[in-house]
Amino acid sequence: MLAKAETNRSPFDLPEGESELVAGFFVEYSSMAFALFYLGEYMNMILMSAMTSILFLGGWLAPFAGVPIIGAVTGIVPGGIWFILKICFILFLFLWVRGTFPRFRYDQLMRLGWKVFLPLSLFYLVLTAGVLVYAGWLPGA
Repeated sequence: MLAKAETNRSPFDLPEGESELVAGFFVEYSSMAFALFYLGEYMNMILMSAMTSILFLGGWLAPFAGVPIIGAVTGIVPGGIWFILKICFILFLFLWVRGTFPRFRYDQLMRLGWKVFLPLSLFYLVLTAGVLVYAGWLPGA
């Protein structure tokens, strides 16, 4: 969700309200300027998908590499292909969410951020710190 909010994709595309303003940024740009604008937006989506793939999905590593039978089969495919497939999967999720969820209003987005995401983030921070202290995994401890 954070990558979608960072790239201003639906449902977090509050800067441009296409339905409220004739056609949003479509009116301001024409031909090549519009193409470059969209190229920049989609390159930002590809960058976020690549970072998500590297940080959370193992990057170029094959899935289930440690499982004996499945790891042998998935190990045949080169790492670059796995990386591209993972990026395409994240891009599919970007487009799927855009077609599924409506745009938030400003008050809904503020409520979501302050009353849902902030408490969840603080809870997860305390939980992670508690697990690290309890398990003795703190560096230098």
